[in-house]
Amino acid sequence: MAQRGVRARIAVAGAAAAVAATVWGVATLAAPAHDPGDGRDHQNVSRRKDAPEQRSDPADDPKGAGGAARPGSGDAEPGRVPDTIAHASEAGGDAVNITIDDGPDPTWTPKVLEVLRKHGAKATFCMIGPQAKAHPDLVKQVVADGNRLCDHTMDHDIGMAKKPVDYQKQQILDAQKLIEDAAGDGAKVAYYRAPGGAFTPESRALAAAAGMRPLGWNVDTKDFKKPGTAAIVNAVKQELRSGPTVLFHDGGGDRKQTVDALDQVLTWLAEQDRTTGFPVRTAP
Repeated sequence: MAQRGVRARIAVAGAAAAVAATVWGVATLAAPAHDPGDGRDHQNVSRRKDAPEQRSDPADDPKGAGGAARPGSGDAEPGRVPDTIAHASEAGGDAVNITIDDGPDPTWTPKVLEVLRKHGAKATFCMIGPQAKAHPDLVKQVVADGNRLCDHTMDHDIGMAKKPVDYQKQQILDAQKLIEDAAGDGAKVAYYRAPGGAFTPESRALAAAAGMRPLGWNVDTKDFKKPGTAAIVNAVKQELRSGPTVLFHDGGGDRKQTVDALDQVLTWLAEQDRTTGFPVRTAP
């Protein structure tokens, strides 16, 4: 009788375990899949915020964080321009990517260039096509100073992500041509930055096929709102741990605060023994 009692308890325990396993399996099957919005391969992902210790971005890795190749990325070929959004710096380490949007502007671009020369720093200038055409002398000076060019479309249409692919193509490729024509001497546009970060898979693919790496940012200084020089500087100091690419503007209005803040930021970076560099462009 004692043995029969033990066997009965064992049978009951086994049945309970089987039920628990079944419930767990059903719950697992019913659980939602990983949120695709948390990935790096959908539109409007231009700003990346990492943990403080992380200095690179999975979007800069053509295989992503999980190791599976992304559809249509075309990143496996060494030297080829990927269509993933770049954030990391070519120089690695603590290098910082200064990026300047919405120019060139006849008043403020020369002042930005003057600050960069003063500190021996380099930047990436994301230009509007018609602005480049109107001021080819400034485009040439940007290149002559050793800076890089970035395509910021024809009209800075922050709603272009919702418009037809043909429209996106026109905005990107027409601007690229105007910027390169203004630069002359075979200078090339190295990057593409979507207005407002409104990237689409199609726009990224178009840019990469034309030799331009999609370019995001980590630190938005919000200098376009003119929050004050101190606020712009503090934004860089507080947010730079999120990643190395900083967004400034030389077009779209009075940029005196930007110029003054850039001067202070570059002084601070030098005090931190941090250099400026360029965003990653090609696959390893």
